[in-house]
Amino acid sequence: MSTPVENQPRRERRWIYLGACVVLAAMVLWAVLAFGTARETARASEKVDELIAALEELGARTPDKDQVVRVLGDDGGATCTDPNEALSRATLLAQLANGAGGPGSRPVIADSRVVQGQLLIIEIYCPDELADFQEFVDGLKTDDVAGT
Repeated sequence: MSTPVENQPRRERRWIYLGACVVLAAMVLWAVLAFGTARETARASEKVDELIAALEELGARTPDKDQVVRVLGDDGGATCTDPNEALSRATLLAQLANGAGGPGSRPVIADSRVVQGQLLIIEIYCPDELADFQEFVDGLKTDDVAGT
């Protein structure tokens, strides 16, 4: 047996090696990102299970698990993006109105259960914000107006 003579120049082989290294690095980067996403998905799923169990305990309707995972993720989404900020509180207060637009809009005495879902989300996803938000909710004038 004889060994074939190499006809390819070194410069051409360097490009092949460089290309293979770039492809390998891209695959390693993709694997690391996929692993991190899988861990976040598992953590989000655990938190959603906890939220759904808490809603069932209150007797509320429970949403679809996949929808909640997409909306809240593993960090609470928009609900936990500074819920004690003035704009977040103003948005909540605007939803506790009579539904009229413009000058006819008036605040109302909302049902005492209206913010329970948001309190549960904050309790599970961002418990460090709960005390301030609970204080804000306790200051709202609510009553049992919707019945059961």
